[in-house]
Amino acid sequence: MNTPDHESTTMSTALGRTDDATRRTPAEPPAIREPRHVPLAHVVRGGAIEGVHHGSVVVLAADGRVAFQTGDIDVAFYPRSALKPVQAVALLRAGLPLDGELLSLTAASHSGQPRHLDGARRILDRAGLTEDDLRNTPDLPYGAAERDAWLRDGGEPTRLAQNCSGKHAAMLLTAQLRGWPLRDYLDPAHPLQRVIAETVADLTGQGIARVSVDGCGAPLFSVSLRGLATAAARIASGAMDTPEGRVAAALRAHPDMASGTDRDVARLMRAVPGLIAKDGFEGVQIAALPDGRAVAVKIADGADRARMPVTAAALAHCGIDPGALAEFATTPVYGGGAAVGGVHPTDVLAQPTPDPLFPGTKEDRTP
Repeated sequence: MNTPDHESTTMSTALGRTDDATRRTPAEPPAIREPRHVPLAHVVRGGAIEGVHHGSVVVLAADGRVAFQTGDIDVAFYPRSALKPVQAVALLRAGLPLDGELLSLTAASHSGQPRHLDGARRILDRAGLTEDDLRNTPDLPYGAAERDAWLRDGGEPTRLAQNCSGKHAAMLLTAQLRGWPLRDYLDPAHPLQRVIAETVADLTGQGIARVSVDGCGAPLFSVSLRGLATAAARIASGAMDTPEGRVAAALRAHPDMASGTDRDVARLMRAVPGLIAKDGFEGVQIAALPDGRAVAVKIADGADRARMPVTAAALAHCGIDPGALAEFATTPVYGGGAAVGGVHPTDVLAQPTPDPLFPGTKEDRTP
């Protein structure tokens, strides 16, 4: 799948997305090949390196230039749920009438707390629909505490409890308001998914390399790490009256609705004023600041324990106060119930000589 065709472009113009003078023309899709990842994190136990997590990182300056990169930032990959803020922008462009906590939930991989389930119901209620209309994969709550409580109460997997139910409810509300079919809203050929595909290409600045299916059943679009960081930067720096700015505002104001009270992504957004952040399965993370500085991380083996330490090291290249990142800098490794080591970023992520793009970086540093 390359650039959106004439029909979907015409449709988005009708939705008022942008005019011909400002519409971005996506570049060619990223290449599909074996990624050239590099060591990003060491698993240290008792002073010895027990394991190594490979991956890739890109840091963008406020003007969109690459300020730091390591690994393979231009190969095609699937962003998984880190793409949800982009999907939320697409739904707003298609007419979704949500802001605030319900818009944050639209971009969420929620933990399954009561307010998350209630929020998804509220979105469905606006469309006159129920959980039975959802087409996402039934699952248990994503949060460990929420899942344990659910099972203790005899709960079984449901579509509402699944972590993407806010997004799916918002997709249904958008389709219902547009008069589009509801039963096949996850079909890549559905008008709703065509708007989402176009928005992915627009915000990432590149064509879509492949289309697959995410764990929740929604279409999943393959882009590059550079493209994903570009999309995050455009959302974080969007004007308040644009779909991008509305999504950013919702995430900043309601980080717990986009994840969960104790989730590391919510804590990171609370720790760094103005930051938006979203995680994704298989070791993906984005984070971006209001001036357009942004990072994107991919851990090759999908290990979640390496995701946040590597993200914190990448954010240090944005000049963020190290004190604000301290709690994210390592993931403990336990032995006998006590911490005996940790997951630490490798030297490849060490801050280089200061660069005028912003403090603590050096442009296009590739070890």
